[in-house]
Amino acid sequence: MADNLTVENRRYNMSQIKSTNSKPEEIVRKFLFSHGFRYRKNDRCLPGKPDIVLPKYKTIIFVHGCFWHCHDGCSDFVLPKSNQDYWHPKLEKNRLRDAEHKQRLIEMGWKIIIVWECELKKQKREMRLFQLCNEITC
Repeated sequence: MADNLTVENRRYNMSQIKSTNSKPEEIVRKFLFSHGFRYRKNDRCLPGKPDIVLPKYKTIIFVHGCFWHCHDGCSDFVLPKSNQDYWHPKLEKNRLRDAEHKQRLIEMGWKIIIVWECELKKQKREMRLFQLCNEITC
């Protein structure tokens, strides 16, 4: 199946995808800050450059996009039908790198929490964010 967009339009769309300070990350950070949590963001000293680091709780939060991090069972993750020779290895590499970083952080004594982009949609957001607070403090 061919791409619906021109090469220029696809290039522009892909260039607009940010690796840090994404909307889902901002939602989580604003919620945590408003509930008294203080954190560091995108700490380069740690494997995987975690999105949110809570040193007081020895906890790391990754805010994952469902597509880029291959969220199994999620309707937001669909493997592209075009250019599969590119996308399948790329996304599989992302998945393996995530697992490696998670394992290294656990070995360093960190607690890891993953918040998926689909969990931050309006109908689920509030429940997931309060659940996140409980996960941090437990």
